[in-house]
Amino acid sequence: MREYALTFVIAVAVTYLLTPFVRRSAIAFGAVPPVRDRDVHTEPIPRMGGIAIYGGFAAALLISYRLPHLQDVFIYNTWRGLLLAGGVILVIGIIDDRWGMGPIPKLAGQTLAAGIMVWSGVQMLWLPVPGTQLSLGPWLGALISILLIVVTINAVNFADGLDGLAAGIVAISSFAFFAYYYVAAVDQGFERQSYPAMIAIILAGVCIGFLLHNFNPARVFMGDTGAMLLGLLLTSITITVTGQFYPDGRTSVHGVALFLPVALPLLVIALPLADLVLAVVRRTMAGKSPFAPDKKHLHHRLLELGHSHARAVLLMYLWAAIIAFASVSLSIFDTPLVVLTVTLLVAACAVGLITLPRLRRRARARARASGGRKSAAAGAPPPS
Repeated sequence: MREYALTFVIAVAVTYLLTPFVRRSAIAFGAVPPVRDRDVHTEPIPRMGGIAIYGGFAAALLISYRLPHLQDVFIYNTWRGLLLAGGVILVIGIIDDRWGMGPIPKLAGQTLAAGIMVWSGVQMLWLPVPGTQLSLGPWLGALISILLIVVTINAVNFADGLDGLAAGIVAISSFAFFAYYYVAAVDQGFERQSYPAMIAIILAGVCIGFLLHNFNPARVFMGDTGAMLLGLLLTSITITVTGQFYPDGRTSVHGVALFLPVALPLLVIALPLADLVLAVVRRTMAGKSPFAPDKKHLHHRLLELGHSHARAVLLMYLWAAIIAFASVSLSIFDTPLVVLTVTLLVAACAVGLITLPRLRRRARARARASGGRKSAAAGAPPPS
């Protein structure tokens, strides 16, 4: 655990220290786009913060390579493929943040990065099926892996709509993944020092380090450079866990642990995914292009309810944490009823927090109406 803690601190420190230099470079490079109608910030803010995220990730990964108790993690070359795929995403993101890029070239670049990851060994080998496991062939496994990588990259990119939103959600996901694999590894007799656990704690660290500059009011945005990179790294954990778990056919872990490696990232980003689907349906039914921007996304609606920018982000953090850690708890504890009860209570509190501004406005409106009626009654002439 000490090696993980050291790796986490390195990721936080390097990312935090690199971000101001990246911010100044983005300004000099011209990666400061004007404010758009759908944006919630009012002043132009530099992008390309993903460069600092990549720098922090690479530094923590390479330093981990020299730690005695983590050297066995680097038996395979998957980490080299991850760095190379991250570099491809970095180039695509820089071009998009500075000059803009159409959806087709961007999708092609994402597919290339996903292909590099699969080529380096980050590939889904099987799918969980109740009572057994479905083995995938090399071609089908590669296709599913690439599809999952590209979908997660775009889902995280879509979540980057408010200051600190994407970084916070991915950090929550990474911590949940680390807890899941660390505890499950002990139960299954695997080594605690493992590739997915190391990537998860590094990813959490770079998110926290960048979030210190990116939380409202943000001084720098990660842009597509960072959002796509976070999606790539998050999917790396997903696929690696799925490929490594139960290598000898053991299926003693109960409940949703079988499905968690595949489902957890999608569960954590369930809100932005749902927002994406609703946006496509809404725009299509209105006769508009699915890619046409509007101000009816989930974070816009939270702001319209009366929440501040920071409170809206914190509420989405809360929902991400509820979903992620409830899933992890169900997989590693033998008390599903207790976990579900606590989860429902916390979720009910979250719903109450979301509706609180509206309830306050209604209460104030009723108080004003009641006060107006009393004033009118006090000033009315006595009956004849």
